[in-house]
Amino acid sequence: MEQVLQHVAQTVEKQLDSELEKLDAMDSGDLEAIRRQRIEEMKKRAKQKQEWLTNGHGEYTEIDGEKEFFVVCNKSENVVCHFYRADTPRCRIVDMHLHTLAKKHVETRFVKLDVERAPFLTGRLKIRVLPTIGLVKENKTKDFIVGFTDLGNCDDFTTEVLEWRIARAEVIEYSGDLLVPPAEARRQRALTVHTKKTIREKHDSDSDLDFSD
Repeated sequence: MEQVLQHVAQTVEKQLDSELEKLDAMDSGDLEAIRRQRIEEMKKRAKQKQEWLTNGHGEYTEIDGEKEFFVVCNKSENVVCHFYRADTPRCRIVDMHLHTLAKKHVETRFVKLDVERAPFLTGRLKIRVLPTIGLVKENKTKDFIVGFTDLGNCDDFTTEVLEWRIARAEVIEYSGDLLVPPAEARRQRALTVHTKKTIREKHDSDSDLDFSD
């Protein structure tokens, strides 16, 4: 395991060195072009964010029924819809987490829909267990999070875990590892850092050895 982690660390360092060499080789004209491109990207992103906010992104809201559900999906590329019922306690747990995620991920519309108001839709989507979270991209249902099975099968799962599970359907922007749950990813990063530190300390120790007579 130590050899594998050492190899990974060396590979990352080589990639960083390569990127730094590319930057060193650029002249002022290249850097200015990159700067202008970055500014244009930031302007485009700001404009897109304003459009999202106008369409109701950034908040977790309740929609009235099936008709509004289809309107929402037509207006927004990415939609997270919580199908709930007021007398289901676990639905309130989901509400708490989605309130937080809606503010963080303005690129996605977060809504909730009472199944009592949408019998046709819930039947069509075969929703049998509550809570169920529908993950919609480009007007097509990509995935469902049914109950808490995918969230650790417990009521006290973290917002971070739900965020990771939603991200696996590619309906929110996510910079973490989609293959590994957040807690496990942190453990792996901590182990990698510890191994790199140990290797570095061993290297420094070896360099300090004096072989002179």
